[in-house]
Amino acid sequence: MTTRSALLMLSTETPLHAGAGQSVAGIDLPIQREIHTNWPCVYGSAVKGALRARAFHNCMNKDDLTELFGPEHAAATGERDNSHAGALLVGDARLLLLPVRSLQSCFKWVTCPAILRRFQRDAERLGVTLPALQLPLSALSGTEALAKTAGNLFLEEFRLQASDSACELIEQLADMLASLCGGTPDAVELQERLVIVTDDIFSFLASNATAVNAHIALDAQTKTVKDGALWYEESLPPESLLYVPLTATASRRKGSERQPGAMLDLFAGLLEQHSWLQLGGNETTGMGWCRASLNCGQA
Repeated sequence: MTTRSALLMLSTETPLHAGAGQSVAGIDLPIQREIHTNWPCVYGSAVKGALRARAFHNCMNKDDLTELFGPEHAAATGERDNSHAGALLVGDARLLLLPVRSLQSCFKWVTCPAILRRFQRDAERLGVTLPALQLPLSALSGTEALAKTAGNLFLEEFRLQASDSACELIEQLADMLASLCGGTPDAVELQERLVIVTDDIFSFLASNATAVNAHIALDAQTKTVKDGALWYEESLPPESLLYVPLTATASRRKGSERQPGAMLDLFAGLLEQHSWLQLGGNETTGMGWCRASLNCGQA
């Protein structure tokens, strides 16, 4: 089957809470995570729902919206003859860079070899051309890290020994990510803040360096906390960088002859109108706003 693919980059501008719907280790509302790595993510169903809502609020033509995302559940069950899947296949939003507090600057963007290798594999599968990066990362061990500047590096409670032996790699990686994100964040800022740590240290940071905030509900009359109305909610911090694999097929609606390229162009037009996407919960309190940038693969 002929398809067209793209890589959607998401840079969080406000805290992002995509809830897992369960309680874990004292956190009443944890965020979604990959089961095998415990790295934060946003499941594809949540991303697709946010994209569909965005298309609806942008007043996309109803037929176009249905071809792109599929009919609504009620319509699909009530009109089986007209039921079909949407032409846009949406993957999970995977974490690429995690912002972490640092004594050297207000924060660092942290990643690890496993994430970078997976990102390269996903881009190759989607047909998105990336610069040929030589990743001498297998030698990383213990408290070693790669950054533009050598010396002691403090991330949360870790004191790492940063090496500038891969300074050229950091610069190439920063230039590549800035290009994929449409220049926000820019390459200079990425070069200064980008840090590559071991997989184990990154996994610890991804599990323990997210924000956990207490929430309460007040009684309107007494202005005191209602009984049982205290809960703890986890969120992914602002400045996090994620990516979403997208694939477009030919339209599955009866009578339509739109090909994958036309369907992907239809989706791209949605982001050209407004390069912002609200993802996850707590929309009314300003959470979940992401800057979106689309990178189409080779036809």
